[in-house]
Amino acid sequence: MKTLAAILIVVMLWGVGLLAFAARVERSTPAPEPAAADAIVALTGNATERLTVAVSLLEKDKGRKLLISGVNPEVKARELQPVTKAAKGLFECCIQMGFKAADTRGNASETAAWARQQGYKSLIVVTADYHMPRAILEIRAAAPHVALTPYPVVTHEIDAHRWWETGAGARRMSIEYCKYLAVLGSEAFLSLGPKPDKTPAKTKTP
Repeated sequence: MKTLAAILIVVMLWGVGLLAFAARVERSTPAPEPAAADAIVALTGNATERLTVAVSLLEKDKGRKLLISGVNPEVKARELQPVTKAAKGLFECCIQMGFKAADTRGNASETAAWARQQGYKSLIVVTADYHMPRAILEIRAAAPHVALTPYPVVTHEIDAHRWWETGAGARRMSIEYCKYLAVLGSEAFLSLGPKPDKTPAKTKTP
């Protein structure tokens, strides 16, 4: 009986957490007009709307450059440029493609490396609404000193306002919540580990 009660409590807590997570996603859209940042990063996915939204922000001078993270290595610039709907001149001068990321953690690493290389201290992050909480967690962990402004894009196939009404919506939101919890757990575990010693080494006097 105690085991069953414990399982029921865990399931109930998971369900409450899922509802809170889904409500957070629902409240995030439509995204308010963001303040300008040093640059913009768009995390690729099946929906091209993320790219066109990110390019629109670039055209509004919300950032100096745009990184499209997680581009398929087989995709060429001339193929991607029409998809983004960016003018050729803008694409060539201000849009960079990242080919190394295969998942969200890879997006975070790629974004952090790019920001460090370019000297950026603030980024607008563009990705799907349901994906944004996990993306921000991952990028913040990889680039803790970079200020992040989320700019979520509505996922019409899920409909964050009524996600439970379809099997696909409920499945997508539930899976994303589980992935989000996994990242939270990983970050909490890592934070318990030994911290690097930042005390400057003392120089020995002869």
